[in-house]
Parts: sequence; C-alpha cells; structure tokens
Amino acid sequence: MIKAVIVDDEKKAIESLSWELNHCKQDIEVLESFDQPEKALEYLKTNIPDCLFLDIQMPTMDGFQFIRELEIRNFPIVITTAYDEYAIEALKNEAVDYLLKPIDSDDLYETIKKVKKYNSKPMSIDKFEELLLNFKGNGSQEKVTINSDGKLIFIDIDDILFVQSDGNYSTIFLKNNQKKVITKKLKDINAILPKNSFFRTHNSFIVNLNKIKEFLKTERYLIMESNHKIPVARQRKSEFLDKF
Repeated sequence: MIKAVIVDDEKKAIESLSWELNHCKQDIEVLESFDQPEKALEYLKTNIPDCLFLDIQMPTMDGFQFIRELEIRNFPIVITTAYDEYAIEALKNEAVDYLLKPIDSDDLYETIKKVKKYNSKPMSIDKFEELLLNFKGNGSQEKVTINSDGKLIFIDIDDILFVQSDGNYSTIFLKNNQKKVITKKLKDINAILPKNSFFRTHNSFIVNLNKIKEFLKTERYLIMESNHKIPVARQRKSEFLDKF
C-alpha cells in the first residue's frame, strides 16, 4: 500500500485529490494532508511517505521552495498545478510527474504507475546516504553521516565542538583536539546537522550549542569547552540568544 501525503493551500483541492486517491483502486491511501506548507515540512522531518503530492502555487511558500527546504527527499514527488507552464520546471526539480488541475482520473492512474515504478527501483547510493543522515548507533549517541571524497564518514554528534569554513572545504573540530577536513561547503554541513543542537553563528562557523562555555555579549564571542573563541555575527546575535 502506497502511503501518500498531500500539500495544498486549498482545502477543497485536498479533499478532491484525497477522494480520487482513496477510490482509484490502486493500493494508495492518504496518510496526511496539509494546507500549511510549514507544518508539512515539520512533519516530513520525521515521517517518510511513499509519495508526496505537492501544489505549486501557495501564498506563503511555493512548491519549488518547499522542495528546496526538504531535509530528506528519498520519496517521489508529484506536482499538482492549474498551469501547465510549470511542467518543465517541475521536472527540473526532479518531480516524478505533474498533474494538471482539475485532476483527471486517467492521468492520476498513469501517475500512480510512475510512482510504483520509482519506488520499485533498487536503492541508489544517494538514497542510501540520505537514510544514513539520521542514523543512530546502538547506543544513545546520534551520528551524522557525511559523504566526502567518495567515502561516508560517521561522526558522533556529541563529539563535535564546532565547524569552520575554508571556502569549498570545512574543518570539523572534535573532542580531544581531533579534527576532520571535509570537502563540503559550510552550508552543506549546516543542512546535515540537527537544528536543535547546532547553530550557524557566523558565515564561517557552526557551533554545537551544548559545547558552549561562555558568551561574551559585548565582544560577541563564544568560548567553547575547548577554549576556542567563536565569533557571533551582529545580525545573528538575537536569534542565537533565542536558542537559550
């Protein structure tokens, strides 16, 4: 049974598509539906559907922005829209298909066949990596998985003190004076690290919030457990303080 999620700002559109999916006799059911994309993003951080039906035109966040905001994307996405000019852009964003509103039953049937075909493919390396991003070891410590130079690097999150940017490279500073140089930009590392424990204080730094010893407000510097001094950008000071 395919478990589907619908994101559309129009409740009537959700009701219509839900009815079509639940009555199309294609072993598919609607797991959840959202008329607020922000709530859908929060749900998809911890719940992975077999398929996502996504409206393009939404007032607070369009569908393409929604795709870019997804933290995990190892499921097929079907774009729903009233305007066929979005079709090419939908495919560029790696949507498995798109449906024009009002949705035709025959078109929906063909789309579901594509979804089934997509889900039946063997797991790719990229998909495997995405699943590993939230890997938890046998113990209580979470691990982060980073793809660098053709290998997957597993690091205990609790071991990370901070990350420093060096152009196209990033250096991860760890406990016990260890560090790892990773061939990834800081923004890519930031996307991987859990938001509840890490914060980007500056264009060049991400810190583990649990490893901060002091914050010098006037100078806008953090003192880490390792005694490293990390700057806090003026425009990020308020957001940083809200974390505590």
